[in-house]
Amino acid sequence: MSGRSIDLLVAGGGPAGLVTALHAARAGWEVEVWDPRPGAIDKACGEGLMPGALDALRALGVDPVGHPLQGIRYVGGTRSATADFRSGTGRGIRRTTLHEALTRAARDAGVRLEQRALRAAPTQDPDRVRVQEVEARFLVAADGLHSPTRRRLGLDRPHPRHVRFGLRRHFAVPPWSSYVEVHWGPAAEAYVTPVGPGLVGVAVLASTKADYESRFAALPELRGRLLGAEPVTEVRGAGPLRQGARRRVAGRVLLVGDAAGYLDALTGEGLALAFAQGEAAVAAIRVGNPQRYEREWVRLTRRYRWLTGALVAGTRFGPARRAVVPAARALPMVFEGAVNALARPVG
Repeated sequence: MSGRSIDLLVAGGGPAGLVTALHAARAGWEVEVWDPRPGAIDKACGEGLMPGALDALRALGVDPVGHPLQGIRYVGGTRSATADFRSGTGRGIRRTTLHEALTRAARDAGVRLEQRALRAAPTQDPDRVRVQEVEARFLVAADGLHSPTRRRLGLDRPHPRHVRFGLRRHFAVPPWSSYVEVHWGPAAEAYVTPVGPGLVGVAVLASTKADYESRFAALPELRGRLLGAEPVTEVRGAGPLRQGARRRVAGRVLLVGDAAGYLDALTGEGLALAFAQGEAAVAAIRVGNPQRYEREWVRLTRRYRWLTGALVAGTRFGPARRAVVPAARALPMVFEGAVNALARPVG
């Protein structure tokens, strides 16, 4: 194929890229999504969707199966604090299940899916973006935490200090609650998400690259829960988690999802933000003002950047980490308010 001309090219076929493509296709555009990875794409993530994120999927006609989530529970040793969602239930959804559902919806909407990569930086003029043999009116880069497109365009903003890493695997065990549990240890926290009748995902975040098993050493309650449970997936890793972008718009190229900048998984807003960014990017393009997306990105992510940044900074040291669960227990209305601020739709 040569000399093809389309409306939108999306680099990256994960949830952020597919949701962006869906919004564009339903606006009547000719859309292609490129990703070099075959099949359902897995990723080291917590897999819990807040009610607002689930609502955004349903608005697109996408409703993947999973396990209902009633709220968030913080656990520290034998003590815990629980906050229920006020705006409905969330859902624990296996990442591959989510990807398959979005892929079907994109194909049904007429999106062309290509197993290929952008091999070089795009070139552009005032009217078009050129990538290999394809010309597009716009390019959305949704190619992940370490976005090659962001790097090639010179938009990386390094964050060398206070890095964190994530590891995740699944265990064949019936979920013991309908909450996302966050188990707090002296140097790491584990996010336990039920994603099916006999399956839970456990993601561990810490500031070191220690192996998965060793991070359970200071999490006795979780270790006891998983005693004898069979691991059924390989350990997947991600990090350093904090990644920055100098800006989100470079001419006719827009960055969406983790490619646009990411702080941490601590507050669980990653997918909700990605969905909202994809919709905002398409809306800005539709009115012929891509720079509007830059302003919208700042507005959409403000709550996430403030709250997540404060929590990451405040829980960097052992004494503060030990105080998280007692504080949530002592101030239940504050804890519930924070959880429900994160659970509502982004926007």
